[in-house]
Amino acid sequence: MNLEKRKVVIAGNWKMNKNLEETKSLLDEMVNAVPSDTKATVLLCVPAINIAAAVECVKGSNINIGAQNVHFEKSGAFTGEISTDMLKSYDVKYSIIGHSERRQYFGETDETVNKRAKACLDADICPIICVGENLEERESDITANVIKNQIEKDLAGFTAEEISRTIIAYEPIWAIGTGKTATARQAQEVCRFIRDTIAGLCNRETAESVTIQYGGSMNAKNAAELLSMPDIDGGLIGGASLKSADFRTIVSCVK
Repeated sequence: MNLEKRKVVIAGNWKMNKNLEETKSLLDEMVNAVPSDTKATVLLCVPAINIAAAVECVKGSNINIGAQNVHFEKSGAFTGEISTDMLKSYDVKYSIIGHSERRQYFGETDETVNKRAKACLDADICPIICVGENLEERESDITANVIKNQIEKDLAGFTAEEISRTIIAYEPIWAIGTGKTATARQAQEVCRFIRDTIAGLCNRETAESVTIQYGGSMNAKNAAELLSMPDIDGGLIGGASLKSADFRTIVSCVK
């Protein structure tokens, strides 16, 4: 990470976990656990049904509440979806877009990721755009091709200014929920490639300003090493964000 050049963001993705009471209880723990003097921007993306309660729970703390997904239309016949206006009514400023689970189970494509991310930017919500390769692609040595294709499609039509307001999360799909983790060297290599790809789309100055997270099973044990890499500017944390002690340890690595 490079705190002088860009924002470091530690974001928890709670996925489909925690009912209302469990959400309140865990957030009470998080408010007390997260260091008040951290240099990281701390974010917890909770299920949409719990966003309102979550915002109240963290009020006055240095924890932000984010969404796990958002639709690209302002309103309409899109049963089960949420809009940027709905998120803004709770002062939500971040949303995950195109997580691998959304792509795998719900038909998300690079084209819809692009539209959702653009809708976020138009509403002054920061999109956390997820990209990454699966195990077959990694073993076939085509990671760079896969990542480049995703970045180019996900950011298609974006201005340099819009790109500067996005966060990219590199999540090797083979390392999500499997207990496997890319080595710090592997993660750094891909995050640097992402930055170079962005530079090719616009310019080097913009690329150097973009926060790039690692999102493949970052945890309390490996966070310090991963965050010591020059192009890893935070983490998109899954399981460890459901444990206040582990999450505190990860946030504490940002100094």
